[in-house]
Amino acid sequence: MDKVEEVDVLMANPYMETLAFFSVAILALIVFLAIFEFVTRYNDWAEIKKGNVSVAMALGGKIFGICNIFRFAILNNDTILHSLIWASFGFVLLLVTYFIFEFLTPVFKIDQEIERDNRAVGLLSMILSVALSYVIGASVT
Repeated sequence: MDKVEEVDVLMANPYMETLAFFSVAILALIVFLAIFEFVTRYNDWAEIKKGNVSVAMALGGKIFGICNIFRFAILNNDTILHSLIWASFGFVLLLVTYFIFEFLTPVFKIDQEIERDNRAVGLLSMILSVALSYVIGASVT
């Protein structure tokens, strides 16, 4: 039995398939969160350690959004590779959402307000990530 057949046999087991999708999603979540951390002007974990609720809400929205997009990508694709490709595309769209949010609020800077613990901005950021993850997720095939 060659390697491809071994993988096919393992993926035929629903427990192994779930473990595989879960593992890939967790690794991708870590990578995607690192990218979000890179584009924001504050350190998420340092701010959360200080008790910054706005950062926690914004980060929670990003985590939910990324995982929700993965949910749709897994439901609509047969292989881990295709799910990862579509989830990555969805992540890029979620990242674009962040930049659009920043662009559409020229009277203040989103990052600065979240870092200052402006909870209204943190909540809005969270809701945008969650809401648009449903739109993005519904379109991934």
